[in-house]
Amino acid sequence: MASTQKTVMIIEDEPDAAELFAEMMRVNGFRVIKMFSSAPAIPMISQEKPDLILLDIMMPDISGLEVLRYMRREPELASIPVIVVSAKSMPGDIKTGLDAGASLYLTKPVGFQDLKQAVEKVLQDKA
Repeated sequence: MASTQKTVMIIEDEPDAAELFAEMMRVNGFRVIKMFSSAPAIPMISQEKPDLILLDIMMPDISGLEVLRYMRREPELASIPVIVVSAKSMPGDIKTGLDAGASLYLTKPVGFQDLKQAVEKVLQDKA
């Protein structure tokens, strides 16, 4: 059974938010990897090839958008669904995120139900 467990990587610089998302994912049976900055997350994505990534845009080092664009250029990472979870909620911000390759764009604060539905949707779309 354990082998079917899906892995979600959370790239979020705010520890409280990261832990909140991690808890939401664990409750839904995911294995969770938390990364608090973008630069180390990039090699980790290649190494782990998670089933799903929750990605914050505003990061201390490399913008989440850069991570997303990088992933979409890499054939082995391009199909990994990415849900952007960001405080940037202007229509332009959302469009930029989706144009960069986000599967879905959620604005903070994100409720448990919304996140759960978003995760189920992108994993279903991928399947």
